[in-house]
Amino acid sequence: MPSSNAQEATLSAPQTQYDARIVQPESNTVLTPEELAQRLVNTDVVVVGEYHGHHGSHLLQSRLQTALYRLRPEQVLAMEQFNLDHQDELNGYLQGEIGETEMIEDAGAWDNYRASYRPLVEFARQQNLPVIAANAPADVVRCVGRKGPEYLSGVSDTIKQKLPTDPFMDTPAYREKFMAAIGASHQADDTMSQRMENTYNAQLLRDNTMATRILQARKEHPGHQVLHLTGTFHSEEGLGTVALLKQRAPEVSVVVVSPVFWPSDVNEPPLNQNREKGDFIYFIEPLPDEFRDAERERKAMQARFSRSTDKTCD
Repeated sequence: MPSSNAQEATLSAPQTQYDARIVQPESNTVLTPEELAQRLVNTDVVVVGEYHGHHGSHLLQSRLQTALYRLRPEQVLAMEQFNLDHQDELNGYLQGEIGETEMIEDAGAWDNYRASYRPLVEFARQQNLPVIAANAPADVVRCVGRKGPEYLSGVSDTIKQKLPTDPFMDTPAYREKFMAAIGASHQADDTMSQRMENTYNAQLLRDNTMATRILQARKEHPGHQVLHLTGTFHSEEGLGTVALLKQRAPEVSVVVVSPVFWPSDVNEPPLNQNREKGDFIYFIEPLPDEFRDAERERKAMQARFSRSTDKTCD
C-alpha cells in the first residue's frame, strides 16, 4: 500500500533540472517514484512521456524502472529511441556480442544516448530484460513524410512485414492536436495541403508502429509489464500511441505518466490546466531557450532541415 506520507506531502517547485515532482491529478496526491510504482504494479503497459534530453524526465524514468522491477521483475523496456530495423544490433549489445560504441553506431542510437538512455538500457542488460526497438524505420518515416502513404508499397518485404497492419490508423482528436501544434489552420481534410497531410501520416506511422511493437512484446513475453519511453506528444492526453494501443487491444490496461513544465512566473503549479495530460503528471523545470536571436534560430532550423533532405526516397 502507498505510504501515508503521500497524502500529506506538499508540492514544491523542482529545484534543479534533475528534479521531478510527481502528482496524481485525481487526488492532488504527491508521490515518490516508489509510491508511483506501487500504484502501477498491476498495469499492463506504463507509458512515460518525456521531453527529449531533459534530465528530470530521464532520471524519473530510471527510478521508476527500478522501482517497478523490485515489485514486478517480469519487465520489458520499449523505446521510441530505437527503430525496429535495428533490433538485431540492440540485441547484440544486450547479449554481449558487441560493445557500446559499436551498438550506438550500428543501431543508430540518438546523439544523447549516453547522457539520457544509457542507465535504462544498462539496467535492462544487467537484469537480462528484453529491450524493444519500438519506432518505425527513420528512412521510411522520412519518405512517407515526403511522398505520402503510397511510399510503403515500394519498401522491401523485410521491412513491410515488420510494419503494422493499418499503419495510418487515426483518431480525430490527435489530428486536431497535431495540426494545431504545427500551425495548420483547422480546415477540412480535402483542403489541407498535401505536404501537411504527408507529415501527419509520417507521425501516424510512428505511433501505430510503437503501439504494435508494444503488443508484440506482450505476446512474446506473456505476463510481463511493458515500460514504454516516448516523447510526450506521442502519449499525453491519452492520444497518439496510447489511443492507437487501446484501439488495437482494448483489454490491455495502460497508464500514462506525462511531464509538465513548472511555470516560472508562479509559485503554485496550475494543476487544473494539466489534469488531462496524464493519469499521473510530473513537474520539471523548463528547458533553457535554444535561441534568443531570431535570425540565428532561422538559419539553424534551415540547416537542420537541409540535412534531413540529403537522402533520396527513390
